[in-house]
Amino acid sequence: MQLSNIEWTELTWNPTTGCTKVSQGCKNCYAEVMSKRLKAMGVLKYKNGFKVALHPEELAKPFSWKKRKIVFVNSMSDLFHPEVPLEFIQSVFDVMNSTNHIYQVLTKRPERVKELENKLKWSENIWLGTSVEEETVVKRAVDLVKCGAKTKFLSVEPLIGPVNSLNLKGIDWVIVGGESGHKARPLKQEWVEHVKTLCKISNTPFFFKQWGKKSFNSNPEDPTIAKEHPMHAKGGCQLNGEVYREMPRV
Repeated sequence: MQLSNIEWTELTWNPTTGCTKVSQGCKNCYAEVMSKRLKAMGVLKYKNGFKVALHPEELAKPFSWKKRKIVFVNSMSDLFHPEVPLEFIQSVFDVMNSTNHIYQVLTKRPERVKELENKLKWSENIWLGTSVEEETVVKRAVDLVKCGAKTKFLSVEPLIGPVNSLNLKGIDWVIVGGESGHKARPLKQEWVEHVKTLCKISNTPFFFKQWGKKSFNSNPEDPTIAKEHPMHAKGGCQLNGEVYREMPRV
């Protein structure tokens, strides 16, 4: 367990680490950068850098958390990576089925979820999400809706292009955010507002995480740019003067 500064969760839990790139959203992967840094620091869990690795010793940890938590599962990996065996995925699901925390499982591989889902138990505390960072991967949302999780969400982050054909039917929550870091690709306000409009039409909770860089923010006076602001986010998080941090209805 690690307390998280990600605005839409409370802590992270990584029973697997490592991944491989599958789309343009992966280009500047923060988890890859962090894994290499942790390896250089001598952190045993990351001795293999960003190669896919299983960590069965992590499976017992959620049982030790006394209060119910909102948990981002595999912030440093993808549980449905093809190198993660079904048996280990089932072990992770057994833990999630047996505890009352809310688990946010985010994958860029919803097609593998569809293949395996009849072999998994979808208790109501498991939220399943997929990343939709531009138009070329909008089909992931279609695959996600066909999966068995009761709560389904989209991470439209890093939003690097318009998602004009995105359909939110069957989606319970949408997170939008811009890319951060010195190689960050621009975020345009019209892309964000298009997704927000889709959420309003479909009555889907909308969470705007960040602009990513101050230069992407249409309002240089956005108070949430300041690090001392209680709702600070990278580049600020106001959209037309408002902060949107809506959560799913569960």
